[in-house]
Amino acid sequence: MQTKGQIARKYFEDGYNCSQSVLLAFAEDFGLDKKTAALISSSFGGGMGRLREVCGAVSGMFMVLGLKYGNDNPKAYEIKRELYKKVQKLAEEYKAENGSIICRELLGISKEGASLPVPEKRTDTYYKKRPCSQLVEYAADLVFEFIQNNP
Repeated sequence: MQTKGQIARKYFEDGYNCSQSVLLAFAEDFGLDKKTAALISSSFGGGMGRLREVCGAVSGMFMVLGLKYGNDNPKAYEIKRELYKKVQKLAEEYKAENGSIICRELLGISKEGASLPVPEKRTDTYYKKRPCSQLVEYAADLVFEFIQNNP
């Protein structure tokens, strides 16, 4: 059986962005249809609309946390606090392993010119020069493990 990370990596290598790939790996677990999951997470790729800010894999990981631990009550302050603690913990773990949660830092590109809105074509060269496949896999496995240990 494939791990959540392997499933997310396959989605990424099929052309979905980082955020979509992570969320899609978990969508069925939360009764979320694939199309809705892909649409919700589509603007978070490239570090949020290719702004190269928070890594899309990290955003996807946080969406999964919201599905698992979130709430729909604006006055549920304790639930919010507990969710934010979980988000911060996973952000720390991701950063400790990868050096950052910021897309441009993970890719080693400067802030200037980093936010061109044109997505790159997915070629063999693209996959060789970018760590995104590995980061998507890591994020999905990290959030899966976290959920298993924090039911």
